[in-house]
Amino acid sequence: MQRQIEVGVLGATGMVGQHFVKFLQGHPWFKLTWVGASDRSAGKKYREATSWRLAGAMPEAVADLQVEECKPGNAPKIVFSATDASVATEIEQAFAKAGHTVVSNSRNHRMDSDVPLLVPEINAGHLGILARQKQARGWPGQIVTNPNCSTIVLTMALGPLKQFGIRRVLATTMQAISGAGYPGVPSMDINANVIPFIGGEEEKMEQETQKILGDYVDGALRDMDARVSAHCNRVPVVDGHLVATSVELGSKVKVDDLIRAFESFRAIPQERKLPSAPARPVIYMAEKDRPQPRRDAERENGMACFVGRVRECPVLDFKFLALGHNTVRGAAGAAVLNAELMCSEGLIQ
Repeated sequence: MQRQIEVGVLGATGMVGQHFVKFLQGHPWFKLTWVGASDRSAGKKYREATSWRLAGAMPEAVADLQVEECKPGNAPKIVFSATDASVATEIEQAFAKAGHTVVSNSRNHRMDSDVPLLVPEINAGHLGILARQKQARGWPGQIVTNPNCSTIVLTMALGPLKQFGIRRVLATTMQAISGAGYPGVPSMDINANVIPFIGGEEEKMEQETQKILGDYVDGALRDMDARVSAHCNRVPVVDGHLVATSVELGSKVKVDDLIRAFESFRAIPQERKLPSAPARPVIYMAEKDRPQPRRDAERENGMACFVGRVRECPVLDFKFLALGHNTVRGAAGAAVLNAELMCSEGLIQ
């Protein structure tokens, strides 16, 4: 990139919006120049409208930006969406109709047949559907989404195994409390406890995984021909979603074959050295008690998936653990990497 591209954040005062603000600081390609929020915050400086909840101080470069309403107008051509699901559809479509590229963390458009649900290391080819999106909807702009924070951990671990033919997947999550936002789960519910229900999470994991690991064929997205079952739990961990996974494969392979697939896995973001891409998107850990959220989630700037305890499964073929940082690779960092990939493809200029 020969110049920085101005970008904005929709829903900038909320928890996910704050993660966008933090992740974009010092970015070599993108410069955050615009922040949008509700009409209650509009007109205030970002420091006045935002109760900063993340570690460290609010970035000074953003603190004095004036908060705008989440409406097209003087916003940059690229906006990252951290808007709440209750309002995301209307807001994101309004920006796309006005010619903006919307790179969204919201769930509203993830399962639309003409919207990429993108994990750049896994399904960069799905960006081809954007031509159909623009033609069908008559938008000069476009919408691209990133997955649910638990789905992205699972799909990054399954991506290297797609070559072996994935048939069935069983996934049990242990999800950090930061995934519930702020104020999140009441302390009396989560302290020394596990909550075996997260509304809508299991359905998202099952459906999104099939879309992400599917293919772009003849101008359409085709789901992976495999069955996925998820059981999602909230646990008293601050950051990092851990996913216990069992998988049935179509090929006759051994544990060592899986380990080699994890260790050698590289993709377009690594080949092009995109700024937010980890050098190794999937990191295999040989220790018998790893990965662990407190010790591993923030490594590699929170952008890698850590896999360990790969072994044979007596019910399906193999089982393993996968870990990812839910608010970085599972939210803000994922969307920023999506935008970097789009820039490298010439879809953002």
